[in-house]
Amino acid sequence: MHIQQKLTPFIWYQRGAEDAVAHYLKVLGKGLVLHTQRWGENAPGEAGTVMVVQFELLGLEMTAFNGGPHFKLNEAFSLTVACEDQAEIDHLWEQLPAGGGKLKSCGWVEDAWGLSWQLIPRAWFEMIRDPDASRVQRVFQAVWGMEKIDIAALRRAYDGH
Repeated sequence: MHIQQKLTPFIWYQRGAEDAVAHYLKVLGKGLVLHTQRWGENAPGEAGTVMVVQFELLGLEMTAFNGGPHFKLNEAFSLTVACEDQAEIDHLWEQLPAGGGKLKSCGWVEDAWGLSWQLIPRAWFEMIRDPDASRVQRVFQAVWGMEKIDIAALRRAYDGH
């Protein structure tokens, strides 16, 4: 296997990395498993169980590692999805936390394995780069009051309505 990227996110799961990857591929719909490595004899993990899943998701190669309880995922690391429209935000908001995850504020969700995701409309990135500081401030104020991002409400805040 040839790694195409110079940087690759490495995500430490306590367990269930293969289930997490399968969930992401199902929900986001664009990706594939590139390689699965199992623990061998005399290794920290149970021999024969999955140690590493290398996968591609939305064009990004990543590594999922079943590392045990030594480290826990938290919001200090998250994946941002630049959503095209409200339908995509709504779909991901419902599906990513399915099976035991949590809905958070400001467009964040946590999946059942503890990985945090930011579901942000692509238009957001244009809005926050506007040279008009008052427009940018209104957009941030609107987001801080939301759980799931509402693109129409963001647009109204941006336009000053």
